[in-house]
Amino acid sequence: MSPIRYLHLDVFAATLGGGNHLGVITDARGWNDAQMQRFARWTNLVETTFLLPPSQPDASYRVRIFTPHKEIPFAGHPSIGSAHAVLESGLAKPVDGVLWQDCLAGVLPIRVEGEGPARQLLLKSPRAKVVSQGVDAHPLLAGALSGIGMGKLPPAFVEGGRHWWVAECADEASLRAWQPDYAAIGELAKATDSLGICVFARSNHPDYQLVVRALPAGVGIVEDPASGAANGLIGAYIAHAEPDGPLAQGYTVSQGREIGYNAQLLVRIDGAIWVGGKTNTIIDGHVHWNGAE
Repeated sequence: MSPIRYLHLDVFAATLGGGNHLGVITDARGWNDAQMQRFARWTNLVETTFLLPPSQPDASYRVRIFTPHKEIPFAGHPSIGSAHAVLESGLAKPVDGVLWQDCLAGVLPIRVEGEGPARQLLLKSPRAKVVSQGVDAHPLLAGALSGIGMGKLPPAFVEGGRHWWVAECADEASLRAWQPDYAAIGELAKATDSLGICVFARSNHPDYQLVVRALPAGVGIVEDPASGAANGLIGAYIAHAEPDGPLAQGYTVSQGREIGYNAQLLVRIDGAIWVGGKTNTIIDGHVHWNGAE
């Protein structure tokens, strides 16, 4: 197999190296399912993506998203990073400021704002709904939130493509210092078929208005440094609970500092929820891979 361009990206980064890793194969036309899965297992990244020509007439490109263990229909930072790779590789151009991503979850719009290092990409999150609310919404919830001083909004179980528990902490300092009970979060995730818990706190910092910690124990991840999907559901919950509040049109998120990262995500609310940010290309090279066992 001929060498193929490969990008290793830093997605949702506030500072260089502060975001989520993503590997992107820019031309996977010669790859079969087994080759993609084996390469994703070898990179051992949370997700690796593979770009293909679109299978739908209204799409700009097609992407397949693999964890080291399986293909998944959709995820936030792999979608944003893949769109960045498409633009960097010249595989497609936005039309009226939008790229259309063809993936297993359907054809999804990605806004392109700005150019070069200042470029921001924002993905429209799946429509979400609040399934239940309150600390008593599940008997395992209180244990999973032990050590958290509750904020203004009650905890909620939110569905939007995926299921997350969402909770507000009383203040930024308490959330950053929180020592989660990972076993309890894992039990809650398993019992409710959810990814886990994402907790947020409001902030008066000039660079961001929300701090987020996402703990997807349901898929075996201790803490996510930058989660587009989790932030999409938090945005949906805030829009539902405070439609006229100070965050009703959107805000900026700080995430990942507690585990050595420094991610920054944008959330825009205009009836839909858009989540995005900047992406840095860290490695631009080629892979030699035939997937042979």
